[in-house]
Amino acid sequence: MLFEFLIYRRTGVFDYTTFRTLGCAVTVRDALNQAMDEELERDERVFLMGEEVAQYDGAYKVSRGLWKKYGDKRIIDTPISEMGFAGIAVGSAMAGLRPICEFMTFNFSMQAIDQVINSAAKTYYMSAGLQSVPIVFRGPNGASAGVAAQHSQCFAAWYAHCPGLKVVSPWNSEDARGLLKAAIRDDNPVVFLENELMYGVPFEMSEESNSKDFVIPIGKAKIERQGTHVTLVSHSRYVGHCLDAAAVLAKEGIECEVINLRTIRPMDVDTIEGSVMKTNHLVTVEGGWPQFGVGAEICAKIMEGPAFNYLDAPVTRVTGVDIPMPYAKILEDNSVPQIKDIIFSVKKTLNV
Repeated sequence: MLFEFLIYRRTGVFDYTTFRTLGCAVTVRDALNQAMDEELERDERVFLMGEEVAQYDGAYKVSRGLWKKYGDKRIIDTPISEMGFAGIAVGSAMAGLRPICEFMTFNFSMQAIDQVINSAAKTYYMSAGLQSVPIVFRGPNGASAGVAAQHSQCFAAWYAHCPGLKVVSPWNSEDARGLLKAAIRDDNPVVFLENELMYGVPFEMSEESNSKDFVIPIGKAKIERQGTHVTLVSHSRYVGHCLDAAAVLAKEGIECEVINLRTIRPMDVDTIEGSVMKTNHLVTVEGGWPQFGVGAEICAKIMEGPAFNYLDAPVTRVTGVDIPMPYAKILEDNSVPQIKDIIFSVKKTLNV
């Protein structure tokens, strides 16, 4: 972080080439910033708009330095009016631009959900393919810390329910960089679900991912850890929880295969099925509520497909608790999945 600060203080714009040359890990925040910077430079139709994204460098500093580099026409501060600026962004996409619409939190996207669903998601179909809407709706999603019920919801299942949208949920810095670049280049509306608690987490980046042409295909999951006894499927922050649980279980002789979904819609069912056919057991992990959630959809896909006959035990879901998020920390901690919950569910599934 010291190198990062010094580079930014000297130039006013974060120099990623210098940072990578120093051999440092890249935070999720900086990977997102880098992706937007490169796509703004690559395509003059791309612009960013949202609350505090310009002069304040973003509420979470994801857009740091972009206003100084690209100016008022490309990095646009908006009033606190999600319905209004989301509508402006959708209209500009219909007119040929490629907006990135930032919600300070996806909880605020509820104010603009008519624009996201009825204006953006359905227009390509309703126009018989004549009118595309190339827009990215991005911002932090899911539970943070100490912000209670109205600011702690996961919208993965909400938006993945709607045809016409692509829904992306990155975990690490490479996911964030490659998927955001792919989302900005996509001709369809993409809901890009980040996680506030992951912004400051550093990850090593592969040499390939440092290329300006690096994109991760939307709709393709990644196997983060190979295993033979049970498949763990997750997205966003809880991929890390699954990997931590897998490391603990490995010491007890239980080898978990961990799948990072990356994309919620379209979902990479083939990768999940292939893993289940190998391990014969499945546990899904998510921060959202259980009813009609991402894990529930995975369960249905497995039931309806060829992998069902390979299961040696029922699928187990690890989810957020089916209540509005409490404010008290001890209650909050018990309302979202913990590593111990994943370990317990794996052992229950394997009957050990």
